[in-house]
Amino acid sequence: MKKRILGQGLEVTALGFGCMGLNFSYGYALANEESIKLVRDAVDLGVTFFDTAEVYGPYTNEEIVGEALRPVRDQVVIATKFGFNIQDGKMAGTNSRPEQIKKVADASLKRLGIDVIDLFYQHRVDPNVPIEDVAGAVKDLIAEGKVKHFGLSEPGAQTVRKAHAVQPVTALQNEYSLWTRGPETNGILEACEELGIGLVAYSPLGKGFLTGAMGKDSKIAENDFRKLLPRFTPEAMEKNQALVDLIRRVGDEKKATPAQIALAWLLAQKPWIVPIPGTTKLHRLEENLAAAEVELTSTEIAELDEAAAKIQVEGERYPEQLMKTTGL
Repeated sequence: MKKRILGQGLEVTALGFGCMGLNFSYGYALANEESIKLVRDAVDLGVTFFDTAEVYGPYTNEEIVGEALRPVRDQVVIATKFGFNIQDGKMAGTNSRPEQIKKVADASLKRLGIDVIDLFYQHRVDPNVPIEDVAGAVKDLIAEGKVKHFGLSEPGAQTVRKAHAVQPVTALQNEYSLWTRGPETNGILEACEELGIGLVAYSPLGKGFLTGAMGKDSKIAENDFRKLLPRFTPEAMEKNQALVDLIRRVGDEKKATPAQIALAWLLAQKPWIVPIPGTTKLHRLEENLAAAEVELTSTEIAELDEAAAKIQVEGERYPEQLMKTTGL
């Protein structure tokens, strides 16, 4: 598969694999052995970049990813995250105190069964801990040989600059897709360009919606976190269907699926953007990875952008309380 360079010279495949959904958040969990097989299938298909976090499970996702990738450890880049306060198996706010970061690093290394974390993100900015202290703690871990690269997830642009001044940031992980365009307007793309930081786009398929597999009549399980999201009410999905219809029309012209067009559009934005779609199905994995071979011309991108700009996306991407944890 084609490769891309994030910040600090970190090379990864143009498309990574977001592992969260294997057993967390979407109301359905694969058996561990099925998850392990799918991750190994991704390796066989050429993927070298895998994303997990301590809070996925919590903890169990790291264990699955670690078991799957240990046989090919020297061939892959493993990213994980710190920053949530986990109490009784649930998220209870943030905790990025330096001593906690170092504790999480040791625990993640053990669960993953590896000697060094390739990319260690702060999962959400902690308003109670100066970002300089966070960056300093990761800098110490890098000096100790426990971490190779530092990342931030959903930070504000000013936070990125402050952190980068202490410890160079390799990647930002922000939600970015045809229906989540925040990085274009909140200064994140500019900061990445200016500082030489890569952008890892999570939920590049709109948490499944942009694939065309969901609609106003879709039944979302009570334990599926999309049940809480304003964009996934039946009314919002009905209105947002116009964007999926647009992507499908472009796909029909290119002989590509809606998912492939959505991913190809992201890949065309900047050479340092790496989407990390997730899935629990091998055929979807193969479909997603084939997007790396779909090339949109500048004219096609301009036409897609022009048409998309006329479609008003209905609903925020998170409820108000979760939105407050982003852009800090």
